[in-house]
Amino acid sequence: MALRIGLVGKKVGMTQVYADDGERIPVTVVQAGPCYVVGIRTVDKDGYSALIIGFDEKPQRLANRAELGQYKDIGVKPMRVLREFRLDAADVAKYTVGQVLKPSEVFEAKLPVDVVGTSKGKGFQGVIKKHHMKGMKATHGTHEYFRHGGSIGCRLTPQRVHKGKRMAGQMGTETKTVQNLQLFQILDEENCLLIRGSIPGAANDYVIVTKAATRVEYKEKGKAKEEVRSKNPLKASKKAAAGR
Repeated sequence: MALRIGLVGKKVGMTQVYADDGERIPVTVVQAGPCYVVGIRTVDKDGYSALIIGFDEKPQRLANRAELGQYKDIGVKPMRVLREFRLDAADVAKYTVGQVLKPSEVFEAKLPVDVVGTSKGKGFQGVIKKHHMKGMKATHGTHEYFRHGGSIGCRLTPQRVHKGKRMAGQMGTETKTVQNLQLFQILDEENCLLIRGSIPGAANDYVIVTKAATRVEYKEKGKAKEEVRSKNPLKASKKAAAGR
């Protein structure tokens, strides 16, 4: 299991910012704070070490007595969302219950992050929209089968439909993880993260942002070294005409 700290946030929406070289970059704004440390798991007491992070305050009328007593002891208002992040015991010892986590204390700008969210719900959909099937031809002789899924049987053996068969059904509302997105900018005063590209979920949905599990450096696609120019004058003139 990857031991990585992260923050719980809320997807605000998408916008665009400009890099130092003038490039226009689409980013997703994530409200990642204020996040509070509302609990600590230790090896001696719980068998593992972890931090419990709370996000998004809720009214006291929505909390039961147990929650009110718990949050009163740590001096924090009741939270809507709680998530555990497993860490080493040495890293857990650096934090205290009731501590406020700033985005700049957890992440560094320009580095890759992983985002976990719930995808948008699409309702009950057919095989063409859900599985990108081709469908039947819309010519003479085809009736009522333009968007059907087709045959699903297996004849005499095994006389059943195989599990996992691509068929019509509910689409969306699934937990999705997008890896290795660039954390383009951190707005520490607003507790906002500007993440390059799109992330799962609709506006105001909760997401979890953690340090990337597979990369320590963000590599932008299409920014490789310039290719060697051909010595053929005909090819070179074609590239020059195309602006390359």
